[in-house]
Amino acid sequence: MYDFAADIADCALAVETALDRHLTAARLSGPGPAADRLVAAMRHGSLNGGKRLRPLLVRQTATIFGVPPAQSLLAGLAIEAVHCYSLIHDDLPAMDDDDLRRGRPTVHKAYDEATAILAGDALLTHAFGLLSHPDCHPDSSVRIALVSELVAGSGAGGMAGGQMRDIEGETAPLDASGIATMQAMKTGALIRASVRIGALLGNADPRALSALTAYAEAAGRAFQLADDILDVTATPEAMGKATGKDASQGKQTLVARVGVDAARAELKLIINEALSALRTFGPKADGLRATARYFGSREN
Repeated sequence: MYDFAADIADCALAVETALDRHLTAARLSGPGPAADRLVAAMRHGSLNGGKRLRPLLVRQTATIFGVPPAQSLLAGLAIEAVHCYSLIHDDLPAMDDDDLRRGRPTVHKAYDEATAILAGDALLTHAFGLLSHPDCHPDSSVRIALVSELVAGSGAGGMAGGQMRDIEGETAPLDASGIATMQAMKTGALIRASVRIGALLGNADPRALSALTAYAEAAGRAFQLADDILDVTATPEAMGKATGKDASQGKQTLVARVGVDAARAELKLIINEALSALRTFGPKADGLRATARYFGSREN
C-alpha cells in the first residue's frame, strides 16, 4: 500500500540532506574559491523549508520505470535548485517584493539585493552541473536530454517567460486564454519538466512520456490554481508569506475572474484530468495520483 505521507517526508529529508552536503564552499568552488557570503545566501534560500514537491515528482515518475529514489536524487536536486533560485528572485523588490518566505526573512532581507540576485544566479548555474554529472545518469545522451528538458522548463518559453507575462499582465489585462498560458509557463513548466525528467531517467517510451506529460500539465494547472485560491483564503501564518498580494498587485488569476467557488470546482475537474492521464500505469503511478490529489487539498 502506497503511503504518501511517508514518501513526501522521506523525499524531503533526502533532498535537504543532499542540498546541505552540496551547498558548501568546497563543493561549489572552482576555478576560484566560492565566496562565503554567497554560499551562505544560497543556503538561506534553499535549506530548512519547503515540501520539495518537484523532486518528489521526479522520484515518483522514475519509480514507475524501476529507478530507485537514490538514482533520481541528483536530477531532483537540480530542479529544486532552479525552483529555489526562482523564489529568491521572485521575492526581490523589483518583482513581487516579499519580506517573508517559509516564515523566514527572504534572502534580500537577510542579506541584500545584490547578494540575493547572485545567490539565485549561482543556484541556477549549478543546477545544470548536477544534471550533467555522470552520477546523475551513466548515459551522456540521457544527461543531455535532461539538461534540454530543464532549459525548456525554466527558460524564456517556460518559467522565466511566464514570470514576464505575469508582470505584463499587471498593466495589460489578460483574457482567460492568456492567464492559462501565463500560468502554464510560470508554474506549470517546471512541474512538467520534473515529471518528464523522471520519465527520461527511466527511458520511458514515447507513448508513456506523452501520457505523463498530459498528467504533468494538468497537475501544474492544479497547483497554480490551488495557490491562487490560497492567496485569497489562507492566512499569512499558514502560508509562511504574505497573502492577498495577487489582488493588491493587479495579478491576473482565474480566481479574480470567476471567484473562489467556481475556481474550486474547476480545480476538481483539473485534478480528475490529471488522474485520468495515469490510467495506463496501474498501481505504479499511485505516487503521482497522491501528489495530484495533494495539490488540490493543500493548505499552504
